[in-house]
Amino acid sequence: MPRAAHTALHLAVALDGAGWHPAAWREPGARPGELFTARYWTDLATEAERGLLDFVTIDDSLSLQTSRHPEPDERTDQVRGRLDAVLIAARVAPATRNIGVIPTAVVTHTEPFHLSKAIATLDFVSAGRAGIQVRVSVRADEATHFGRRTVPDLRAEDLATSAGQPWLKELFDEAADYVEVLRRLWDSWEDDAEIRDAATGRFIDRDKLHYIDFEGPHFHVKGPSITPRPPQGQPLVAALAHATVPYELVARSADIGFVTPGDAADARAVLAEIRAAQDSAGRAGETVHVFGDLVVLLDDDPAAAADRRARLDERAGAAYSGDARVFTGSPAQLADLLEEWRDAGLTGFRLRPAVLPHDLEQITRRLVPELQRRGLFRTAYEASTLRGLLGLPRPANRYAAA
Repeated sequence: MPRAAHTALHLAVALDGAGWHPAAWREPGARPGELFTARYWTDLATEAERGLLDFVTIDDSLSLQTSRHPEPDERTDQVRGRLDAVLIAARVAPATRNIGVIPTAVVTHTEPFHLSKAIATLDFVSAGRAGIQVRVSVRADEATHFGRRTVPDLRAEDLATSAGQPWLKELFDEAADYVEVLRRLWDSWEDDAEIRDAATGRFIDRDKLHYIDFEGPHFHVKGPSITPRPPQGQPLVAALAHATVPYELVARSADIGFVTPGDAADARAVLAEIRAAQDSAGRAGETVHVFGDLVVLLDDDPAAAADRRARLDERAGAAYSGDARVFTGSPAQLADLLEEWRDAGLTGFRLRPAVLPHDLEQITRRLVPELQRRGLFRTAYEASTLRGLLGLPRPANRYAAA
C-alpha cells in the first residue's frame, strides 16, 4: 500500500447504544430514555462532526446484545434492543455536512441486492459520505430468525479449532462474494446513464445499464441495480477483523479494516499479515486503510477515569473486557498511544466511547485539540466526500467503455 507522505492520522468513532461499557446506561449523563429516538443519534453524529472526525460507524446485529457471545443471555440489567443501523444512518446523514456515516449490516443472512440499493441511497442522501461495515454471523440464534441454514453448535473457543475453521472460512468467503456483488451492482449503472431529456422523452440510456451476471457458490445475481451509480461510485466497505480469516476478507474486499492490537508490536504483526494477504489478492497498489480499535474511558485527570471505570465495573458485576483493548486515562495519554501506534503503521483509529455522550465529548473536545497541537489531525474538513477525507480516488466504472 502506498504510504502517506504526511504524519496526520485519521480518526473515527464507533457508536453503540449508551456506550461500549455494559453499565454505561446507568451513568448520570447517559440518556437511556432516548436510545430509540432519532434525536439521540443525530446528537452523537453532530458532536462527532464538531470534532472533525472522518466518520462514525453505527453498530448492529440480528439478535439481542449478549454478555456471553456468541450465545444469548437472559440479563435484564444491560441495554437490550437496537434500531436498524442503515435507517439510523439515513436519518443522521441529512443532519450532518462533512462526516462519513458507516452503518453495520450482517451479510450472512441478508441479500446483497437489497443492501446495495440501501447503501447507494445512503450515498445519495449524504452527498457522497456513505459506507458499509459488513459483519459475519456465527450465532445460532440469528440463523433461527431465517431458517435457511444450519449453524453448527460451536462455542467461541471452538472457532479457532479444526472443527470451526472450515466453517468460518466458508462464512467469510460468502462475505467476500457478497461484497463483490455489492460493488458490481454499484457499477451496473454508468455515471451518465441518466439522460433526463424531456424534449426527446429519453430519461435513461438503456445501453449504459449493465447486467452483472454474478454466479458463485453463494449468490446468483443478474442485475442491474434499480438505483443509479452512487455519488462516490463505490461507497466505502469496511470490516472488523481479529484473526487470519477475517484479515483476508479485509485484504481482498475492503477499503477499511478495523483491527484490535494489544500494543504497537502486535499492530505491526497484524499489519504485516494484512499487507501480505493484500499482495496475494492482487491489490498491492491499492490503499486499504487499517484502523486500530480502542475502547476509551477519558477524563482530564487519569485518576478520575480509573475511578469511573471501577464504578462502571462494580455496577456491571464484573470487570469489562472485550475484543479491543480498553484505554483508561487522559486525552493527552491517549494521544501518546495513538502516536506510537501510528508509527507502527496504522493509518487511523476507531475509538469506541465507553460511555455516551461523556467519552465522545472527551474525544471531540479534548483529544482532538491535543492531536491538533501535535500536528497530527486536521483543523478543518478538506473534502466533501468520505473517499476524499480518506484520500481514496473515485473508482472508474468497470462496465463503462474506455
